Amino acid sequence: MPLHLKVLCLSLLLLGVPASADAKSQNILPPVPTPTDVTPGSITCDECPYPYPSTYLDISVYNQDVRISYMDVGPTSTVNGHTVLLLHGNNFGGFYFKAIIDGLTAAGFRVIVPDQIGYGKSSKPIAPYNFNSQARNTWLILQAEQVEKVMVVGHSMGGMLATRFTTQYPESVERLVVYNPIGLSDGRFRRPMAPVDQIYERILQTDYQSTRRSLSRYVGHDPTAWNDEFETYTRIRYSWTLSADWPRLALVQALISQMLYGDPVVYDWAHIHVPTLAFGGAEDLLLGPAAEFQERMHVLANTVPNGNGRVLLLPGLGHVPHLEAPDIVVPPLVAFLEEGVGGSQ
Repeated sequence: MPLHLKVLCLSLLLLGVPASADAKSQNILPPVPTPTDVTPGSITCDECPYPYPSTYLDISVYNQDVRISYMDVGPTSTVNGHTVLLLHGNNFGGFYFKAIIDGLTAAGFRVIVPDQIGYGKSSKPIAPYNFNSQARNTWLILQAEQVEKVMVVGHSMGGMLATRFTTQYPESVERLVVYNPIGLSDGRFRRPMAPVDQIYERILQTDYQSTRRSLSRYVGHDPTAWNDEFETYTRIRYSWTLSADWPRLALVQALISQMLYGDPVVYDWAHIHVPTLAFGGAEDLLLGPAAEFQERMHVLANTVPNGNGRVLLLPGLGHVPHLEAPDIVVPPLVAFLEEGVGGSQ
């Protein structure tokens, strides 16, 4: 499939949308009936399995009063004096990070895990979305918590946001981990963006089967890696489509697709001035063959100036490796961040 079509399909699949006949027919997992025990879910994720309590901060977005949610989890061992900012991907909120949170807090880190505006327990305003505003909203959390310095870890879309946060607030960032990111190339010049109304109509068609197909891409390298956690998050996303508020969330997701298309961060890489790890599962198939993902991760690391970029890709794991094999994923992630403990870079 040509790269421009891959980019289009990826954008729609990340939103749980049946992008094309090819995408519809791609059953990575054995088919199962649509469950009948899923009830309408709150679009503010009231039923989502958050591992720790959430705090809310009132902010303004495009002159709308909204609230941004975040978990703030303290260390469970000797305090090391550092805070990790953990940024979620597009198909998730902070709820899927328990294994990483626990690994970090056990190493003495404080961990702050926002739900970005438009996601999770945070507000869902009808407004433009871009990474600059999401970075500012995140920075407001740190200001409210009087946190001056963070080590930033961003997964998938969160890797794009982590990159932008690092270049927008360079004095606030000690280290950066870009973890199985999307947005590793700028696809704007390969295709025009679909009209938001058209994307919205497609998203409205989302159901359990299209959601399961979309998330199954994460285990395309090894369908046996599909587990109860992936299935839980499929059911959560499906429950939103049954809600009376689904049209609002669908419109928010359509607006977010503009951010993913029109706000690339590949040009930010050359402006990162902290130790940076391009990290994650080596068999990520969202770009196409895993070799394409691996090559772009090396480009990312090599573009970070002054030799500050490095790559660590874990063989046999896909796009969300901490849901596949947390015992393999968490230790090297923690080890990279611990290199910065004590003020050393």
